[in-house]
Amino acid sequence: MTMNTSKVFFLCSIIVLLISLILIVSIWRLKKHVSLMEMWKSFKVSSEAPPGLPVHMSSNLRTISYFDYNTLKKATGNFQPKNELGSGGFGPVYQGRLDDDRRIAVKQLCLGKSGQGETEFLSEVRMLSSIQHKNLVCLVGCCSAGSQRLLVYEFMENRSLDRFLFDNNEVFLNWKLRFKIILGIARGLQYLHEDSNVRIVHRDIKASNILLDERFQPKISDFGLARLFPEGEAYLSAQLAGTLGYTAPEYALKGELSEKADIYSFGVLILEIISSRTNTDLTLPHRMQYLPEYAWKLYDNSMIIELVDPRLKADGIEEADVLPVCQVALLCLQPSPSSRPSMSEVVSMLTSKAKQIPSPNKPAFMDRKIEINMDVILPFSLESMSESSSLSPPSDSLLNTQELCGQISIVKSAD
Repeated sequence: MTMNTSKVFFLCSIIVLLISLILIVSIWRLKKHVSLMEMWKSFKVSSEAPPGLPVHMSSNLRTISYFDYNTLKKATGNFQPKNELGSGGFGPVYQGRLDDDRRIAVKQLCLGKSGQGETEFLSEVRMLSSIQHKNLVCLVGCCSAGSQRLLVYEFMENRSLDRFLFDNNEVFLNWKLRFKIILGIARGLQYLHEDSNVRIVHRDIKASNILLDERFQPKISDFGLARLFPEGEAYLSAQLAGTLGYTAPEYALKGELSEKADIYSFGVLILEIISSRTNTDLTLPHRMQYLPEYAWKLYDNSMIIELVDPRLKADGIEEADVLPVCQVALLCLQPSPSSRPSMSEVVSMLTSKAKQIPSPNKPAFMDRKIEINMDVILPFSLESMSESSSLSPPSDSLLNTQELCGQISIVKSAD
């Protein structure tokens, strides 16, 4: 009897020990990899939805990984400068490698007094957790620890597009690759505007926000400024955010935001990809300083081949190759939002050789006869830059101011 009692006691002890071990392991794993919804409940900071984000979004999030801060600190070598990939509007981005040998990119957001970094963190996590497309960057996970807000993305081997266009990179992008990048960006925007379960305006389409994988497949990144649109709304009244020089006139001057603002930015970006120069360069002769104006003059005089990156011309590109794409870019830059094509129309024009592309009219900011009140434009834009960290990146504030002044001088120099 005593023997049986001892056996039962021993077996019970083993069972209790196994259950305890299972619970300990489960708790440890949950701390390393919890659902975003549980993480949301544990935030000690305000979880109020950023402007434009409906409350129901929080219940529709797909599960992503929640990383421990020390894990990301180890992966990036304690965020060493040598691992920095670049710096965005809200903080630096580092490359890292996890214990399972996965390569990642970690964006370390700066939480300013305005709390703008927190807004971007919540916005980007919610946005990228609800959408998925091959031409949108993939959010792997995030981390919220004390004052630290970190976003973890898939690692993009070739980093950002601006490196290849503006930094005298030794890697030459031929026309086939450039067209592939243009078309990929267009398809990503088409998904955001028309095909996803929610209507999204990115608000900051530019070369530095286009990442390239090892096959130069483009992916749109940086959704911290993105806005969701209610069904049936033509536009929203919104504070100016983004990067001046890519900004649509109706948004810059009147605060009227719609998906057509992204389409305008995309038009500017196409011209940059074709020419390998920035949209505003005040070091150039006056007639060449503002890229859309210069492109229009060349197009209007049947000299569009002069816009093309000299390396592309040396590689054998013909005007017939680039002309249709330039026409699409100029259509995206039309002054009236209603005159700009939708992104599905853009994709159709780029992919269908049989489809006739309409002739564009003079783009926005090009009419030198229009009188614009400098006292209205300049304080509005400069105030937005100084008081709101929405304009990205802060380090580019001088450049963005120059871009704006360049646009204004072009518009106002009427006589």
